[in-house]
Amino acid sequence: MAAVLTSSCCASTSARPLVRPAGSRSGRLLWASGGKKRRLLSICATAAPSPVDYEDAGAGSGSGSGSGADGDAVALLKVKLLSAVSGLNRGLAASQEDLDRADAAARELEAAAVGPIELDRDLDKLQGRWRLVYSSAFSSRTLGGSRPGPPTGRLLPITLGQVFQRIDVVSKDFDNIVELELGAPWPLPPVELTATLAHKFEIIGTSSIKITFDKTTVKTKGNLSQLPPLEVPRIPDNLRPPSNTGSGEFEVTYLDDDTRLTRGDKGELRVFVIS
Repeated sequence: MAAVLTSSCCASTSARPLVRPAGSRSGRLLWASGGKKRRLLSICATAAPSPVDYEDAGAGSGSGSGSGADGDAVALLKVKLLSAVSGLNRGLAASQEDLDRADAAARELEAAAVGPIELDRDLDKLQGRWRLVYSSAFSSRTLGGSRPGPPTGRLLPITLGQVFQRIDVVSKDFDNIVELELGAPWPLPPVELTATLAHKFEIIGTSSIKITFDKTTVKTKGNLSQLPPLEVPRIPDNLRPPSNTGSGEFEVTYLDDDTRLTRGDKGELRVFVIS
């Protein structure tokens, strides 16, 4: 996925304690927030999780998690992985040591999954809007991740925002959604926009997905939100470099109701939580 993000994306949830509802057997960890409760795993990639009471940590739900003691172990491994990738700006700030630590934590979670991934059976678990919290590909310091793309840093006045994947299992739509902020000469304010890279997807084998690029649409936000969406012209096939085929494949290596891990065709690890 040639998408990118920023460190200033979302508010920290670290001030709220973790609880488990009395009498609940689901084992889900919840954030306490006044009279309402939310699931643990909607945390920022750039904010370290709050301290967790490991004795009370419950199991996650879904096909990737077990029950009882096994479920508790999986829940702890999920917390361990999210702790390993927090503060890394989705991987843009990751050192080699950070990459190794995240990969090791991900492999532990993948090994703890109950049974192999079967997307035909668990297709409904792909449905929804997923937020990217980590990509090992972003350690390359380019907006293209492991593929060609403009560099991050001071060369371009671009601030990277949230990155999402929106999956519709009925229509087979697979959209990568990237929030960006473009710098402007003083005293003009920066331009906020959302780029949607639309794809179609198909399942390959039991656990792999192939996506085929369709189009890119850009929509401005903030003061310019009244402007209509702009569809970016597609590069003609005969002018497209051989490395840019317009399609890609990745393997889903862990999947439950709120967490998804994938490994791309170039070896990149990505961690998503349901949004």
